[in-house]
Amino acid sequence: MSQVSLVPILLWVAALAFAGIAVWQGPRPIDRSFVIDRLLRYLFFFPLGLQGLWGFVGHVFFAERVAESIGWVTSPFQYEVGVANLGLGLASLYAAFKGFEARVAVAIAAACFLVGAGIGHIRNIAETGNLAPGNAGPIMVTDFLTPIVIVVLLFFASEKWRPKSAATLALEAELDVARKAMRDYRAALSKLGRE
Repeated sequence: MSQVSLVPILLWVAALAFAGIAVWQGPRPIDRSFVIDRLLRYLFFFPLGLQGLWGFVGHVFFAERVAESIGWVTSPFQYEVGVANLGLGLASLYAAFKGFEARVAVAIAAACFLVGAGIGHIRNIAETGNLAPGNAGPIMVTDFLTPIVIVVLLFFASEKWRPKSAATLALEAELDVARKAMRDYRAALSKLGRE
């Protein structure tokens, strides 16, 4: 196995290790939503964010070496793939530390890009028998594994972030009105006490 094909594995190991450390050092009792959040954070950070930046650097600055590891010839399209990796990597780093909606948006883009790339690798294997490490190795597995795991985790995280019902929104509005009335009442009493 080449050193390049180890990168996706190492980034997954780093994501799981960092999530494990965060949960171990986190609040007790351990809450399911905290575990899911930390898994998502580090999956967005490592296998999506850093791997996206790694893909950018490889496809843009080391195009011949990357093409060779995939078993392809160098192509001007590698620049476009590299820039797409840059966008995905930066968006993933942003989403790692943001809320549910940012993560969903990046997950949709990542799933389209990565699953599409994985299908491209499978097609290439079926059509040409290309089993080069950059085509049939861990990168192909993580092209499917990463978005699938993230979508599943987002599904389980979604119950915490579901939109509020109309009744809840109405109750919150009434509470805001009551809080304002209480502040006004206290201010009036305080003013009356000073007179």
